[in-house]
Amino acid sequence: MVRVLFDTSVVIAAIVPVHPRHSECLPWLEQVKSGEIQGVIAIRSYAKCFSTLTNLPLRPRISPAQAQRLITETLSSFEAIVLTIEDYQAAIAQMVNMGRAGGGVYDALIAQAALKAEVDTLLTLNAKDFTRLGESVSRLVQVPS
Repeated sequence: MVRVLFDTSVVIAAIVPVHPRHSECLPWLEQVKSGEIQGVIAIRSYAKCFSTLTNLPLRPRISPAQAQRLITETLSSFEAIVLTIEDYQAAIAQMVNMGRAGGGVYDALIAQAALKAEVDTLLTLNAKDFTRLGESVSRLVQVPS
């Protein structure tokens, strides 16, 4: 079965109907739910989804309880990838080797989860955040269309 790691950007777009990329991302989520593909998610993405959902400029706002329910329902059939200290060290070493600083390390952690899980695809709306992390990651990147 094809294994697809979902970046937070795709999860949010898929579950928020008014998101401008909803129609492109929802079919991917539906493929996970129907068992056509195996959805994979980095464990830190659970918190990122919660933070993003509860901070979206929507009226009415998504409450913390609603966000929790959406995340639980959406990601229940996903395989969650937990990173070890060694995985974190590898992601930071990659950033150091590339001379990169700052928040890009969070993308490197998502990429590390994709590599650890041996996925076929890293699905994201922010391709450049991942393609700059080297060939082993770049070859996995796909943008929903």
